Amino acid sequence: MGTAAALQGKQQDIAGWMITLLAAACGIIVANLYYAQPLIGPIAVATGISPGAAGLIVTLAQIGYGLGLLFIVPAGDLIENRKMVLVLLAITCVALVGAAFAQSAAQFFLAAFVIGVSSVGAQVLVPYAAHMSLPETRGRAVGNVMSGLLMGILLARPLSSLVADLFGWHAIFGMSAVAIALLALVLARYLPARRPPAGMHYGALLASMWHLVRTTPILRRRSAYHAMMFAAFSLYWTTSPLFLAGPTFNMSQKGIALFAFAGVIGVIAAPIAGRVADRGWSRPATCVAMLAVAASFLMTHFWGGGRESSLMVLLASAILLDFGVSANLVLSQRAIYALGGEIRSRLNGLFMATFFGGGALGSALGGWIYAQGGWSATTWLGFAFPALALLYYCTELRTRAK
Repeated sequence: MGTAAALQGKQQDIAGWMITLLAAACGIIVANLYYAQPLIGPIAVATGISPGAAGLIVTLAQIGYGLGLLFIVPAGDLIENRKMVLVLLAITCVALVGAAFAQSAAQFFLAAFVIGVSSVGAQVLVPYAAHMSLPETRGRAVGNVMSGLLMGILLARPLSSLVADLFGWHAIFGMSAVAIALLALVLARYLPARRPPAGMHYGALLASMWHLVRTTPILRRRSAYHAMMFAAFSLYWTTSPLFLAGPTFNMSQKGIALFAFAGVIGVIAAPIAGRVADRGWSRPATCVAMLAVAASFLMTHFWGGGRESSLMVLLASAILLDFGVSANLVLSQRAIYALGGEIRSRLNGLFMATFFGGGALGSALGGWIYAQGGWSATTWLGFAFPALALLYYCTELRTRAK
């Protein structure tokens, strides 16, 4: 019997300090995917990457992460979770050192890809928190852990901008390597082992994932919901720095970084959504989350005040957007994790891979739509994503699927 089963058999819940540790770990790990985004220019110059290939600095990490979600995270249903996370952290640490000392395009590209693949350790820890929790508090635990992960996503870009401004772009990767090494030592000391029940081999595990997609309507529905929500999120945070740096606001990089820091306030929705889900209110809360994201784009589109008031409205929209996306993510994971502990890692890998695909779509369209039609066109496209999710949500009310 695994640790999680033993704890639940004694009616013991996951400790508060363990939730805090897992939340911090997820944030520290996932931030590595986003450090390079605001540093594409200086990295390309230093490593000799051509302007046409500069996008690969971010894209290769995203491709690696997607592959890790599909082929590594599901192994959490087979392999002892603590050992799996520690191995992934060791690989991440080595890759970060490689990025910090990269002198050529090939070296940085390889490091970026490996960072992406190995950073899926965060997605082994999220279902781990669900395994260690009692059913009646699972939403709260997942929400608290996800708040840490979302903090890592939102803080990574402004943090890397500020560090690069002070010490150069290499420093953020070196600092993260140290942080990952320290995190590995802490998790090795305090993270209990969790051994999944003996079952199928790895090949059969991967083959079962398509069966899960076909036979699990909650997974398909929740993945589609959050793919649209995360597309809106990525679109906003790809284009808003361009808008802030443009003639309307003419903000410096430091000012844009501080704006991104302020938008992190919206992450408070994650633990709130977890508690709401534990009370059985997931369906109405999902609608509220989608409406919040839709409203965040409309409010900036129709506001016509001066520079200061427009900046305040834009900041409020960032907080509202992050609030809605954070809430929907936790509500979705709470619903998916309730389907069964023995398939939780596979479900999480499929869910995450799908919605990160939506995020990649939002990022790809963001630069193009902003260049074509400015902020006005961007807000309409941003509104379209949650609007599509809401239309699909209406079919849930008709079929009464949960």
